Amino acid sequence: MGRDDEPVDSMEIDGQQQLKVEGPAAVPEGFNADYLRVYYGKLFPYGDFFKWLCYANDGKHPGCDQSYVGRREFSFTLENDIYLRFQSFDSAAELESSIKEKCPFKIDVGPVYSVDPAKRHAYAQSGNNVFVPVERELIFDIDISDYDDVRYCCSGADVCSDCWPLMTIAIKILDTSLRDDFGFNHILWVYSGRRGVHCWVCDTRARKLSNEQRAAVADYFRVYKGGENALKKVSLAGPVLHPFLARSYTDVLESFFEDKLLLSQQLFASEERCQKILDLIPDENVASELHEKWQGNRQSSISKEDVNAARWKQLKTTLQSGKHKAQGLRRCVEEIIFSYTYPRLDMEVSKHMNHLLKAPFCIHPKTGRVCVPIDPNNCDDFDPTAVPTLSQLLGELNAAGFQTDSENNWERTSLEKSIKFFRTSFLQPLLKVCKEELESAYNAKLQQSKNSLNW
Repeated sequence: MGRDDEPVDSMEIDGQQQLKVEGPAAVPEGFNADYLRVYYGKLFPYGDFFKWLCYANDGKHPGCDQSYVGRREFSFTLENDIYLRFQSFDSAAELESSIKEKCPFKIDVGPVYSVDPAKRHAYAQSGNNVFVPVERELIFDIDISDYDDVRYCCSGADVCSDCWPLMTIAIKILDTSLRDDFGFNHILWVYSGRRGVHCWVCDTRARKLSNEQRAAVADYFRVYKGGENALKKVSLAGPVLHPFLARSYTDVLESFFEDKLLLSQQLFASEERCQKILDLIPDENVASELHEKWQGNRQSSISKEDVNAARWKQLKTTLQSGKHKAQGLRRCVEEIIFSYTYPRLDMEVSKHMNHLLKAPFCIHPKTGRVCVPIDPNNCDDFDPTAVPTLSQLLGELNAAGFQTDSENNWERTSLEKSIKFFRTSFLQPLLKVCKEELESAYNAKLQQSKNSLNW
């Protein structure tokens, strides 16, 4: 990615001769190494970020594992797609100086290994394979582009206010289930900067899951089994829905589909879109009966009612009428709604401990947007198009007349809300529990050694 042509002093990094500007518009839109340097120099929350990944092992308590954070893999993607894997850091200062020096266009976080990943070759000589991942957050990656067959407003990496709610629905369903069904508490949702969301489950129990256990959790959420050629991507087998699916359906999916998606995506607005839904009905007679009805009511222009709502109502009435009960078509309405609304996970990311995932507070090079945390309790209010961009933040710094030595320059920018949320809603409760667990594990060990001495 080439650098933009404007001179670097257009943003006054050193603060010597501030641009007299009335607002954040002073910095031309874009993403380049010069802009990033200022961001990494003034705004990236190194302290909070590093504290998170230490999980309280950076304290003075004798139970702390001092080697813990130094065994974590970071990878940097530099300008011109130069890729550095197996970076590791023992302190926040070390991480900070490396990021400032290398100015990575992207930072990924990997697992904690059995040994320092930077020294892995030394261990490889010894023959026994001691370099293995031993701990990793349970992660989920959801991309809006995986919904291209059910959204008609955008495609690929593009999102708008009509299709982004599909991501909101995914957050609601997964977050509720991870807390209620699995008992996890420390869950961080992050906007990917462009087209999706990432979920980091950070409870100790989640971080210690084996690959098999991760695969089992991911599989618990798997409903959408869409191969390119399979017409029917969702099959809800069995006489009743699993309680998790039933709850998702009644609490979230059904009303979202009927009240929002039907209209925002105009799901029945053309012959082709209608056909796509009819293809999900396993009984050809019923499908053609509906098709004829819809052909007919095209002429009579369905009174005042919206064509999408009217056709959906006809489909439901037909499938749920008494005569089709026996043919097992009643479940079909639910299957259609699941096909169009249920979260579509990148299963491989969740199943394997050694997957890398983009770090929160990175900047997405294509959009210039910051990968900010999303509050799952207010995810309806999250607007990806309102997320601060790199140039906007630099403009805000200029306008605020930032001091070069200020620790908390971010407080003068629109990043403030995101960093405060990360710190108070996610990091502090997490570290409190980590410290308690650390102490009780240490005390249990002491007790154990005391008991063995008493023999």
